[in-house]
Order: sequence, then structure tokens, then C-alpha cells
Amino acid sequence: MNNRVPKVTFKTRVRNEALGGPNPFEWKDLTTDELFADQNVIVFSLPGAFTPTCSTSHLPKYEALYEEFTKLGVDRVVCVSVNDAFVMYQWGKSQNAKNVFLLPDGNGEFTRKMGMLVDKSNLGFGMRSWRYSMYVENGEIKKLFTEEGFEDNCPIDPFESSDADTMLSYLKNK
Repeated sequence: MNNRVPKVTFKTRVRNEALGGPNPFEWKDLTTDELFADQNVIVFSLPGAFTPTCSTSHLPKYEALYEEFTKLGVDRVVCVSVNDAFVMYQWGKSQNAKNVFLLPDGNGEFTRKMGMLVDKSNLGFGMRSWRYSMYVENGEIKKLFTEEGFEDNCPIDPFESSDADTMLSYLKNK
């Protein structure tokens, strides 16, 4: 694995009140340089928005611990999923996510370049991200927590080491 985050341009949607109407959003390209340059960032990636573990545990705990992360020098907490911007936006609304930045990796390019793209066709999901988290300083991956059992069509969805508590413990002890 390269020790730097891959260079990718994400397709995001941002609010623009000047557009008016019921859908005041426009497309905005967001590069990994813009996301990571001169910042300390936690990234966690999960199989999909609205899925059970992702919605009941993974995202909510990172959201709940956000202030503790910032006290430890974290500038941003990012959740990456191989979902499009529309799905990530609706998931964020349904989760009442205020602090974690939900980053759509609609084409799976970032996930693929991270070496974390897996086939979940056994569940009807297609290509998705394996569950992992990482701590990144100025684009350099300082620590990577990858769930055990990485494989295509894995019959289980491990969730032991990419959780928010593991990341918090790492940051407190680094």
C-alpha cells in the first residue's frame, strides 16, 4: 500500500441558495488535495449508506465522538462509501449527521485505488468498499485499520477494528 491517499476527484453536490427552488444544489468537484492538504483527517469507509451496521453503529459513533476527535487535533472526519452524492445526502439527512462529512465515491475510484474495492454481488450490492478506517496527516496515511477477512462475496461483514472507539484509542495513545 502506498502511504499517501490516492489522487482522486470526487463528484459532490453542494447547496447554492442562489439557485432557488426545491433542489438548490449543484455539482462540485472535490479533489483529495483539497480534502487532505495541511489537515489531520480521519477517514472511515463502509459498504453502503442505509445498511444496518453502517447506520446503527459505524456512522453514529463517529458522529458522537467528533468533538473528542477535534480535541486531539483532528480537523475533519470523513465517511467514504461507494454510493452516489444523492444517496449520501439523503443518508446524512436521515442520520442527522452534522459533523461527519459524507463523501460519495460513486464510481469506486478512491476505494479501488486504496485497494479496498470488493465484490458484494452475493448481496446484490455489486462493487463496494471493504470496511476500514485510517488516520491521515497532510495526505499521508499514518494508521490504517482494516477489517479481517478481506475477500469478494464475503459471507460476513466484520466490524471490529474500523470503529470510532478503536480510532479514538489510537489517537489518544499515538
